[in-house]
Amino acid sequence: MRPTPFAPLRSLAAAGILLALALGCGAAAAPTGQPEGAGTPPRVETQLAATPVPESMRAEPATATEPTATAAASAGHSSPATEASPTASAAAATVADPAPTATATAVPDPTKSEVGAEPDWARELRLAGINTGIWETNFSQHSVPYNEIFSGGVPRDGIPPIDDPRFVSVEDADEWLEEKEPVIALEIDGEAKAYPLQILTWHEIANDTLAGVPVSVTFCPLCNSAIVFDRRLDGEVYDFGVSGNLRNSDLIMWDRQTQSWWQQLTGEAIVGQLTGAQLDILPATLTAWQDFKATFPDAQVLSRDTGHRRSYGANPYAGYDEVGRSPFLFFGKEDDRLLPMERVAAVTVGDESAAFPFASLETERVAHHSLGGQDLVVFFKPGARSALDKRSIADSREVGSTGMFLRELDGQTLTFAADGDGFVDQETETRWNVFGQGVSGPHAGKRLTPVAHANHFWFAWAAFRPDTTVVR
Repeated sequence: MRPTPFAPLRSLAAAGILLALALGCGAAAAPTGQPEGAGTPPRVETQLAATPVPESMRAEPATATEPTATAAASAGHSSPATEASPTASAAAATVADPAPTATATAVPDPTKSEVGAEPDWARELRLAGINTGIWETNFSQHSVPYNEIFSGGVPRDGIPPIDDPRFVSVEDADEWLEEKEPVIALEIDGEAKAYPLQILTWHEIANDTLAGVPVSVTFCPLCNSAIVFDRRLDGEVYDFGVSGNLRNSDLIMWDRQTQSWWQQLTGEAIVGQLTGAQLDILPATLTAWQDFKATFPDAQVLSRDTGHRRSYGANPYAGYDEVGRSPFLFFGKEDDRLLPMERVAAVTVGDESAAFPFASLETERVAHHSLGGQDLVVFFKPGARSALDKRSIADSREVGSTGMFLRELDGQTLTFAADGDGFVDQETETRWNVFGQGVSGPHAGKRLTPVAHANHFWFAWAAFRPDTTVVR
């Protein structure tokens, strides 16, 4: 059981006295100064926030519909984007067949309650101190205790999602993306796009469409959770934004159609009309830019022309992912099997969950594991940088990337081993890359079936999946 936060502590959080400053999933460590490479502020922007926001992290002016009862307007500056110098381009990989379609795994949160209305919901909501002024949400429906939900210090969409994403070519993006910068790689039916974290760190959600599939590409910096959702549900397409609230330090999204609240790490609606609904999580890979562009040279890349002025390339969470530190605005019980800020490749299959620590994967490079009746393989490739280390993402340390796949291909279960910067199966000696593409050998051009997973901080995954197995 996680301890229930005291009401006075919640009041301090709302007042901005906690040691956490608003941004990201709602809160972030204050940068020690202007991001490296930032120039003269182009203009003054206003943001409503419960806590003072660092000048380099101000959001766009809040609309007249944003809450004002507990928020004070503060003025600040944003800076032009920081550009990283490109390095040599990587060679294109062997063209493979389109990725096989993997069934998205529903991952309901075992820590939530039964869905339904309760007679004391209004009292619970009031005691929790949640500002409902601008919301048209059905708060009588919720599946988690309201005292687990905290304001992150910014209003609804104070961290603006990208609703009209623009894209550039790999060649154009290479001018401002450093070789090992992290990007979310998404491929559907042979079409691929990259969503750089240097952009998503400042927006957290991009509502997009790829190969005719409406998707929401999300990143919660406080949990290091990069997750892609199919935003269709029962024939309706939903648009998502940033609610300004957190649970277990994780972003709570909201949809504009019903104003229900959704947990980003699990894809479940936890408050409102759609409480209990589950979005499908799509397989996506958080990987190094150099690996993406080598594999998908004709892909599109999310442009920094977002309609907002941000210091793209700068990390407003400098030093946040130091493995020995504690997470912000997390009041649950920490699972001491791993350090809170350790990265894990985490997955749920059926009703079983597993976490593969990066510390083990970095040594072994390959992990085989059976979960929920499926035989899985995890590939680890060094190189991808952290987006949460130094103030310049391009200068941050390398943490690596992972791919996760079903081991069965054409009726045969394969066994893999690392080989140089790739992987080889012992049954056919086919060589594979981190995206599960066969690049040479008998299975060249074929694809392993991807499994939806993400590279979370351990504290966040353990909070939502306390029954998870740690695979070392």
